[in-house]
Amino acid sequence: MNTIAADQPDTQWVLTLSCIDGPGIVHAISGAVVAAGGNIAESQQFASADTGRFFMRLQVEAVAQPETFEERFESAVSPVTQRYNMTWRLDRVGRPVRTLVLASTATHCVNDLLYRQRGGQLPIEVPLILSNHETVRDIAEFYSVPFEHRAIANPADRAAFEARVLEAVEEHNIELVVLARYMQILSPELCAALEGRAINIHHSFLPGFKGANPYKQAHQRGVKLIGATAHFVTTDLDEGPIIEQDVARVDHSYSPRELVQLGQDEEARVLRRAVNWFAENRVLVDGDRTIIFR
Repeated sequence: MNTIAADQPDTQWVLTLSCIDGPGIVHAISGAVVAAGGNIAESQQFASADTGRFFMRLQVEAVAQPETFEERFESAVSPVTQRYNMTWRLDRVGRPVRTLVLASTATHCVNDLLYRQRGGQLPIEVPLILSNHETVRDIAEFYSVPFEHRAIANPADRAAFEARVLEAVEEHNIELVVLARYMQILSPELCAALEGRAINIHHSFLPGFKGANPYKQAHQRGVKLIGATAHFVTTDLDEGPIIEQDVARVDHSYSPRELVQLGQDEEARVLRRAVNWFAENRVLVDGDRTIIFR
């Protein structure tokens, strides 16, 4: 299986691939790059002892006739991909990934993503924000991003919202769906439809606190670490392959409000990294975990 992004011709490309590990893979791929008129500018690889699979990420420069490099490379690499039964992807370096953002009442993650995107620090393009609350509408309008509000008060509303998500994915050629503190559980059907291209963010406490107001619970228990986890969405709630995590140390002097502020900073930062790595084709899934080529 392969996916090739075709837009304007460019000289910089990124190739990602995975297959069952075995001898000769690197040599064969390198030969295909050279045969297509490319030069390897960056190479990262990993062989998973757990699953027996091989993962690779190359950044390639088309040194001759860049306008036809994609076609030449597909021809050169096809025998290699068939021989090793590879899953692979060739994409342009820096191409903005079309991203649908789902939101609820929290604004920090949405604001950070749109701010970084506008500043050229995040290679995404956001054609739409869908939310079950009106809270982030003013942020969307500030960044000139289309916004849709669809309230969820019952199971029928939730089903209609999810139907709109799938419709928007098709309508806008969405490649990534980001749950930017979207506080609804996705149905198994939607999780399956978005497998491998939906990222969620949530707080991470040691120990974990469930239910309402976890930061108040954390304050009462005197936690010393708070953090955030970004992961792929799966049917197992909050148990998808982890893309990024981070923590910050706290102590008894932090008020519940300060814990919330620090936690939101961590959430925004961790989600941004996960989205950025996905957009740069640095995230490959290896069973229940991810391989991150930074």
